[in-house]
Amino acid sequence: METKRQQKYSKLIQKELGEIFQREGKPLVGKAMVTVVRVLMSPDLGVAKVNLSFLLADNQALFKRINENKGQLRKFLGNRIGKSVRVIPELVFYLDESAAYAQHMDEVISKLEIPDPSDETEDEEEN
Repeated sequence: METKRQQKYSKLIQKELGEIFQREGKPLVGKAMVTVVRVLMSPDLGVAKVNLSFLLADNQALFKRINENKGQLRKFLGNRIGKSVRVIPELVFYLDESAAYAQHMDEVISKLEIPDPSDETEDEEEN
């Protein structure tokens, strides 16, 4: 269970990282759209676990590039929130696959053959 303080920092970092990926991080991500899905803070506020989702990108390649440049991203974050926090947290990135999973499930569900309800009522009446 996150404390109010952890939740406050999570929201702040989520918002700021989102803006960083839109502005300062453009050379890093190119045309890809990066969504900061969720941020979880450690109890000491020293580590931020950041879930990212990508559109219009090779997920693995972009994720690798972001991880290789997390020091630069942390510096951008420090420039933005340095005056309001004591410690700029270490950033640990995770690839959020929930959007891809949801799309996969939509495809699976759309391929299911579900009989019309009217067919079932006719069968019940015959018995």
